[in-house]
Amino acid sequence: MDKSNSPKPRSRGIYLLPNLFTTAALFAGFYAITAAMAGRFELAAISIFIAMVLDGLDGRVARMTNTQSEFGAQYDSLADMLSFGVAPALVMYTWALIPLGKLGWLAAFVHAAGGALRLARFNTQIESADKRYFQGLPSPAAAAMLAGFVWVAVDLEVVTNQLSWFALALTISTGLLMVSNFRYSSFKEINFRGKVPFIVAIAVMLGFAVIFIQPSVTLFLIFLGYAVSGPVLTLVELKKRRARRNQ
Repeated sequence: MDKSNSPKPRSRGIYLLPNLFTTAALFAGFYAITAAMAGRFELAAISIFIAMVLDGLDGRVARMTNTQSEFGAQYDSLADMLSFGVAPALVMYTWALIPLGKLGWLAAFVHAAGGALRLARFNTQIESADKRYFQGLPSPAAAAMLAGFVWVAVDLEVVTNQLSWFALALTISTGLLMVSNFRYSSFKEINFRGKVPFIVAIAVMLGFAVIFIQPSVTLFLIFLGYAVSGPVLTLVELKKRRARRNQ
């Protein structure tokens, strides 16, 4: 019997390095929930931002070390669901939405469900989608908006009851933006290996300085601006298409 044509058995192992980053991101999201339950909302918000950083690293590490796998992709999606769907929704609910009763938990559910639908759509369209854009607000950015808002309010010592209705609107908005058809730049066309003018290096240095001076406000404004960029970019594209048709 010729064994050369027999199929090779599938390896049952998993790549350790990229999945360590995914596990760390999952832990950060879970810790955010436990911190919010203990009333440590600033720590909960920071944990979500840490999960974002780790989530960005696991894919890059996998590509750099050529250790991509279907297991890793599915594991990453499940970790994202907890860290950027469930965790920010529960942090916001525990912090500001409980006094609103049913409206509060409904808003938290809208964000969590939006995160689940966003990830499911992304996974099914990953092969055919335009790599330059995301369809709908990415779940890490949506989570950053909620976490950044909580962090800013805690830093400024704002009374939570004064922000409950704004928190409700923000939580519902992030959930709906994730399942919208607005186009968001993926920034994948940027070549980080290429040379840039010296002024760009100075601008990056100043940007880091601003973030470290007031991280909560800066990060919230950055992701708020990114969330707004989706509708703006989509409207600009629609106007360009209409102008071409009328020519």
